[in-house]
Amino acid sequence: MAINLTKGQKIDLRKSTGETLTNFCVGVNWGAIETKGFLGLSKNVTEVDLDLSCILIDDQNKLCDHLYSPLYRVEVLQQFGLPKGKLLSVDGALKHTGDDLAGDTGGDDGLDNEIITVDLSKVDAKVNQIFFFLNNAGKEDFSQIPYAKIRMYEGTPTRVVSEFASYNVSAEAQYVNKRSIIMGKLYKRNGEWKFSAIGDPTDDTFLGQTIHKIVQSYL
Repeated sequence: MAINLTKGQKIDLRKSTGETLTNFCVGVNWGAIETKGFLGLSKNVTEVDLDLSCILIDDQNKLCDHLYSPLYRVEVLQQFGLPKGKLLSVDGALKHTGDDLAGDTGGDDGLDNEIITVDLSKVDAKVNQIFFFLNNAGKEDFSQIPYAKIRMYEGTPTRVVSEFASYNVSAEAQYVNKRSIIMGKLYKRNGEWKFSAIGDPTDDTFLGQTIHKIVQSYL
């Protein structure tokens, strides 16, 4: 049975069989905002563009790699001292499926909208923390989105074999007027990888602000 994480909870990456989870997907699933139209005869859909990203931190607490959308404007990223977005880590251990600009309509389709596949056996030995975070590229705040959940599972971006853990961040009061969530991190302790559900909302309107906040306050 999958672990339902709570804010601040830390878990080992050990399956019920005793094996260590090393090859898995970190996915975020969310819904578009759907409201009834005039007299309830029609449906209005507001697309929701969330961006799942991650940064890799080395054993000197320095940012050493990143995965975020290549659609972010280079000139804006440069203002934060950040390079162009990319979808594959330098060591090939993490791969992003790319941007979903809309969210699910007509209910949850059971698949995540944006996914980062992880192979811990390939992660560069100097990396000891990997932070996952979510930025809202639209005008809506997180409290308006009908559901948003991060989960770790075995499988592929198009097929869930076994869900390991999930963290539900949908429509909670703490997310009113918030545009970014620092969702969680993988971290290495005594040579073993573990996961911590952070779940901290921020006022950041741009990914660069979120990255700076992580580097300044979470390392």
